[in-house]
Amino acid sequence: MSSEVTQRLEACRIVPVVVLEDANQAVDLAKALLKGGIDVIELTMRTQASLKAMKAVSDAVPDMLVGAGTVLSPDDVKQSVEAGAKFAVAPGCDPAVVRQAQSLGLPFMPGVMTPTDIAHALNLGCTNLKFFPAESAGGAKHLKSLAAPYSHKGVRFVPTGGIKASTMGQYLEQKTVIAIGGSWLTPKDALQAGDWDRITELAREARAQVPQS
Repeated sequence: MSSEVTQRLEACRIVPVVVLEDANQAVDLAKALLKGGIDVIELTMRTQASLKAMKAVSDAVPDMLVGAGTVLSPDDVKQSVEAGAKFAVAPGCDPAVVRQAQSLGLPFMPGVMTPTDIAHALNLGCTNLKFFPAESAGGAKHLKSLAAPYSHKGVRFVPTGGIKASTMGQYLEQKTVIAIGGSWLTPKDALQAGDWDRITELAREARAQVPQS
């Protein structure tokens, strides 16, 4: 993970995880999040709109750091780079995907849930990792125990999966946590309605709960 991307994540602490069905909404969404104080976004590659959305935000909203989510294949990595993604994450740790990201210079966070997963990621040269699925895997308490044996290796996490405004602080208070990812910031009904004011308010509320260092 590049130092620049890590610094941006450390500064924002919150990464909206977005499943966007309509790429035409991408720019308005990015602007709404920026207005609420969040300048990082993860657009998941779960829909046909994802690559067009990445490209649109990268071109029209340069202040937004665009990441690709649910990156499952080497081709996903290549397409993400071409669409303007500045980092990528995956739910698991696939060596072929990691190596493709490394070869293209794309900062990449593989997903981990167990000590064996972390060991696997370390062997591939990854120290910034996605802890997924965070809440169903045991939450902040589990992450704290999981991280302890690897702290001297410089391993750090972006937990994602089921986190809400009410639980985000439990993660962000941990020294090994760079930022948290969450889908609650961009509710499906708000996206469908184009309710950008609501998304701005959710972003503003989340930013206000980030612990002060």
